[in-house]
Amino acid sequence: MTKENYPQLAVREFGRMKRLADAAIAQASPAQFFEVPSAGDNSIAVIVKHVGGNLVSRWTDFLTADGEKPGRNRDTEFAILPEDSRENLLGTWELGWATLFASLAPLGDADLERTITIRREPLSVLQAISRQLTHYSYHVGQIVYVAKHFAGSSWQSLSIPLGASAKFNRDPAKYVAKP
Repeated sequence: MTKENYPQLAVREFGRMKRLADAAIAQASPAQFFEVPSAGDNSIAVIVKHVGGNLVSRWTDFLTADGEKPGRNRDTEFAILPEDSRENLLGTWELGWATLFASLAPLGDADLERTITIRREPLSVLQAISRQLTHYSYHVGQIVYVAKHFAGSSWQSLSIPLGASAKFNRDPAKYVAKP
């Protein structure tokens, strides 16, 4: 087992989270990407738009600027506008994740006690990373749930499929679970 520091662990877990969301999004048709499951719910598109906006805001100049950038308009992240094509939304999503990974890659354990701010609230780097891990996992779960809802019986499991636990437990090395 390779020893990793907390920022490396966070990069690994954020990567797993992104792969899970990407695999769910890939199972949604273009129409399903924008479809709202029921009144008051968010579409996959809205969740992608919100998370993408949050990623770009939080991780751009992570150590030196407030995580809530002046140009961000969080409220518009929850509305689909005419210019919000699947390609544009996924472009911001990819930019956001790339910004996160680039910001975390150079960090070591010594950086965890440094202070950053989000909405003028001082947080340690450790607190900020942990906050974002929970925030993004919440929304990735929503993406998976909505995608699975629309896929119905055609859903391709993203983990150990129902009924395959015993097979997995017998020989985990041979079993390739997604992601």
